[in-house]
Amino acid sequence: MAVVRYMLRGCVLFFTGVFFTLVLNLLQVQRQLSFPQEVITNLFSSTWWVPPTCGTAAAIIGLLYPCLDNKLGEPHTHRREWSSVMRCVAVFVGINHASAKIDFANNMQLSMTLAAMSIGLWWLFDRSRSGFGLGVGIAVLATFIAQLLVYNGVYRYTEPDFLFVRSWLPCVFFSGGVTMGNIGRQLAMYDRKEDTKQKDE
Repeated sequence: MAVVRYMLRGCVLFFTGVFFTLVLNLLQVQRQLSFPQEVITNLFSSTWWVPPTCGTAAAIIGLLYPCLDNKLGEPHTHRREWSSVMRCVAVFVGINHASAKIDFANNMQLSMTLAAMSIGLWWLFDRSRSGFGLGVGIAVLATFIAQLLVYNGVYRYTEPDFLFVRSWLPCVFFSGGVTMGNIGRQLAMYDRKEDTKQKDE
Protein backbone atom coordinates (compact mmCIF):
# COMPACT_ATOMS: atom_id res chain seq x y z
CA MET A 1 0.00 0.00 0.00
CA ALA A 2 2.83 2.41 0.81
CA VAL A 3 4.38 1.76 -2.61
CA VAL A 4 1.10 2.63 -4.31
CA ARG A 5 0.90 5.90 -2.36
CA TYR A 6 4.48 6.75 -3.35
CA MET A 7 3.65 6.06 -6.98
CA LEU A 8 0.54 8.23 -6.84
CA ARG A 9 2.48 11.09 -5.24
CA GLY A 10 5.22 10.66 -7.84
CA CYS A 11 2.68 10.85 -10.68
CA VAL A 12 1.10 14.02 -9.28
CA LEU A 13 4.54 15.61 -8.88
CA PHE A 14 5.59 14.48 -12.37
CA PHE A 15 2.61 16.09 -14.09
CA THR A 16 2.96 19.20 -11.94
CA GLY A 17 6.59 19.49 -13.07
CA VAL A 18 5.62 18.99 -16.72
CA PHE A 19 2.96 21.71 -16.42
CA PHE A 20 5.39 24.16 -14.78
CA THR A 21 7.98 23.42 -17.47
CA LEU A 22 5.59 24.20 -20.31
CA VAL A 23 4.25 27.39 -18.71
CA LEU A 24 7.60 28.75 -17.51
CA ASN A 25 9.36 27.88 -20.76
CA LEU A 26 6.89 30.10 -22.59
CA LEU A 27 8.05 33.01 -20.45
CA GLN A 28 11.67 32.33 -21.34
CA VAL A 29 11.07 31.74 -25.06
CA GLN A 30 9.26 35.07 -25.29
CA ARG A 31 12.56 36.73 -24.43
CA GLN A 32 14.59 34.26 -26.55
CA LEU A 33 16.53 32.95 -23.58
CA SER A 34 16.01 29.22 -23.81
CA PHE A 35 15.76 27.66 -27.25
CA PRO A 36 17.29 28.72 -30.54
CA GLN A 37 14.67 29.53 -33.19
CA GLU A 38 15.31 26.34 -35.14
CA VAL A 39 14.59 24.30 -32.01
CA ILE A 40 11.36 26.20 -31.35
CA THR A 41 10.10 25.34 -34.83
CA ASN A 42 10.70 21.65 -34.07
CA LEU A 43 9.43 21.81 -30.50
CA PHE A 44 7.73 18.43 -30.48
CA SER A 45 10.47 16.60 -32.38
CA SER A 46 13.67 18.14 -31.03
CA THR A 47 12.83 18.92 -27.43
CA TRP A 48 10.18 16.35 -26.61
CA TRP A 49 12.41 15.16 -23.76
CA VAL A 50 12.44 18.47 -21.84
CA PRO A 51 9.01 18.31 -20.11
CA PRO A 52 9.36 14.60 -19.13
CA THR A 53 12.88 15.24 -17.82
CA CYS A 54 11.74 18.20 -15.73
CA GLY A 55 8.70 16.23 -14.59
CA THR A 56 10.94 13.38 -13.44
CA ALA A 57 13.19 15.83 -11.61
CA ALA A 58 10.12 17.40 -9.95
CA ALA A 59 8.92 13.96 -8.80
CA ILE A 60 12.34 13.09 -7.36
CA ILE A 61 12.62 16.44 -5.57
CA GLY A 62 9.06 16.30 -4.25
CA LEU A 63 9.58 12.79 -2.86
CA LEU A 64 13.05 13.57 -1.51
CA TYR A 65 12.09 16.54 0.68
CA PRO A 66 9.70 14.68 3.06
CA CYS A 67 12.01 11.65 3.12
CA LEU A 68 14.93 13.82 4.19
CA ASP A 69 12.76 15.48 6.84
CA ASN A 70 12.00 12.03 8.28
CA LYS A 71 15.63 10.90 8.14
CA LEU A 72 16.83 14.03 9.94
CA GLY A 73 14.02 13.80 12.48
CA GLU A 74 12.96 17.35 11.61
CA PRO A 75 9.32 17.25 10.53
CA HIS A 76 8.48 20.33 8.52
CA THR A 77 5.73 22.26 10.31
CA HIS A 78 6.07 25.81 8.94
CA ARG A 79 2.91 26.88 7.11
CA ARG A 80 1.61 23.42 6.28
CA GLU A 81 -1.56 24.12 4.31
CA TRP A 82 -2.44 24.18 0.62
CA SER A 83 -3.07 27.94 0.59
CA SER A 84 0.55 28.47 1.62
CA VAL A 85 1.74 26.06 -1.08
CA MET A 86 -0.28 27.97 -3.69
CA ARG A 87 1.28 31.25 -2.55
CA CYS A 88 4.71 29.63 -2.83
CA VAL A 89 3.89 28.59 -6.40
CA ALA A 90 2.76 32.14 -7.19
CA VAL A 91 6.04 33.60 -5.88
CA PHE A 92 8.01 31.00 -7.88
CA VAL A 93 6.16 31.97 -11.08
CA GLY A 94 6.81 35.62 -10.19
CA ILE A 95 10.54 34.97 -9.90
CA ASN A 96 10.52 33.35 -13.34
CA HIS A 97 8.44 36.20 -14.73
CA ALA A 98 10.94 38.71 -13.33
CA SER A 99 13.85 36.88 -14.96
CA ALA A 100 12.10 36.96 -18.33
CA LYS A 101 10.35 40.32 -18.36
CA ILE A 102 11.99 42.88 -16.11
CA ASP A 103 14.88 44.89 -17.52
CA PHE A 104 17.59 45.77 -15.02
CA ALA A 105 20.55 48.09 -15.45
CA ASN A 106 22.96 45.13 -15.52
CA ASN A 107 23.06 41.36 -15.06
CA MET A 108 24.52 41.60 -11.56
CA GLN A 109 21.60 43.70 -10.37
CA LEU A 110 19.12 41.20 -11.84
CA SER A 111 20.95 38.23 -10.32
CA MET A 112 21.17 39.80 -6.86
CA THR A 113 17.48 40.75 -6.95
CA LEU A 114 16.44 37.22 -7.93
CA ALA A 115 18.76 35.73 -5.31
CA ALA A 116 17.09 37.86 -2.64
CA MET A 117 13.65 36.85 -3.92
CA SER A 118 14.61 33.16 -3.92
CA ILE A 119 15.94 33.26 -0.35
CA GLY A 120 12.82 35.21 0.60
CA LEU A 121 10.69 32.42 -0.88
CA TRP A 122 12.56 29.87 1.23
CA TRP A 123 12.21 32.02 4.36
CA LEU A 124 8.48 32.60 3.86
CA PHE A 125 7.46 29.06 2.93
CA ASP A 126 10.13 26.65 4.23
CA ARG A 127 12.71 27.83 6.81
CA SER A 128 14.15 24.33 7.23
CA ARG A 129 17.87 23.54 7.01
CA SER A 130 17.13 20.51 4.86
CA GLY A 131 15.05 22.64 2.49
CA PHE A 132 17.81 25.22 2.12
CA GLY A 133 20.52 22.58 1.67
CA LEU A 134 18.54 20.64 -0.92
CA GLY A 135 17.66 23.88 -2.72
CA VAL A 136 21.34 24.83 -2.99
CA GLY A 137 22.28 21.32 -4.11
CA ILE A 138 19.54 21.33 -6.75
CA ALA A 139 20.64 24.77 -7.99
CA VAL A 140 24.28 23.68 -8.33
CA LEU A 141 23.47 20.37 -10.06
CA ALA A 142 20.83 21.81 -12.40
CA THR A 143 23.06 24.74 -13.37
CA PHE A 144 25.89 22.35 -14.16
CA ILE A 145 23.57 20.26 -16.36
CA ALA A 146 22.32 23.44 -18.08
CA GLN A 147 25.93 24.45 -18.77
CA LEU A 148 26.54 21.07 -20.43
CA LEU A 149 23.39 21.36 -22.54
CA VAL A 150 24.32 24.85 -23.75
CA TYR A 151 27.89 23.77 -24.43
CA ASN A 152 26.57 20.94 -26.62
CA GLY A 153 24.25 23.28 -28.54
CA VAL A 154 20.91 22.09 -27.12
CA TYR A 155 20.10 25.49 -25.61
CA ARG A 156 21.30 28.99 -26.32
CA TYR A 157 21.19 31.99 -24.01
CA THR A 158 21.44 35.51 -25.33
CA GLU A 159 24.27 37.42 -23.68
CA PRO A 160 25.44 34.68 -21.30
CA ASP A 161 27.32 36.09 -18.33
CA PHE A 162 27.92 32.95 -16.22
CA LEU A 163 30.05 30.74 -18.48
CA PHE A 164 27.45 29.58 -21.06
CA VAL A 165 24.24 30.58 -19.24
CA ARG A 166 22.75 33.55 -17.40
CA SER A 167 23.82 34.24 -13.82
CA TRP A 168 20.23 34.29 -12.53
CA LEU A 169 19.63 30.64 -13.51
CA PRO A 170 20.72 29.12 -10.14
CA CYS A 171 18.19 31.37 -8.37
CA VAL A 172 15.37 29.98 -10.51
CA PHE A 173 16.51 26.40 -9.86
CA PHE A 174 16.78 27.06 -6.11
CA SER A 175 13.27 28.52 -5.88
CA GLY A 176 11.92 25.71 -8.07
CA GLY A 177 13.42 23.10 -5.77
CA VAL A 178 11.91 24.72 -2.69
CA THR A 179 8.52 25.00 -4.42
CA MET A 180 8.43 21.35 -5.53
CA GLY A 181 9.64 20.33 -2.08
CA ASN A 182 6.72 22.14 -0.46
CA ILE A 183 4.27 20.47 -2.82
CA GLY A 184 5.83 17.08 -2.05
CA ARG A 185 5.68 17.70 1.69
CA GLN A 186 2.02 18.69 1.50
CA LEU A 187 1.17 15.56 -0.49
CA ALA A 188 3.10 13.44 2.05
CA MET A 189 0.81 14.69 4.81
CA TYR A 190 -2.00 12.53 3.40
CA ASP A 191 0.18 9.42 3.70
CA ARG A 192 0.91 10.21 7.34
CA LYS A 193 -2.80 10.71 8.03
CA GLU A 194 -3.56 7.33 6.45
CA ASP A 195 -0.85 5.66 8.51
CA THR A 196 -2.23 7.26 11.69
CA LYS A 197 -5.75 6.00 10.88
CA GLN A 198 -4.46 2.48 10.32
CA LYS A 199 -2.59 2.50 13.62
CA ASP A 200 -5.69 3.74 15.44
CA GLU A 201 -7.75 0.95 13.93
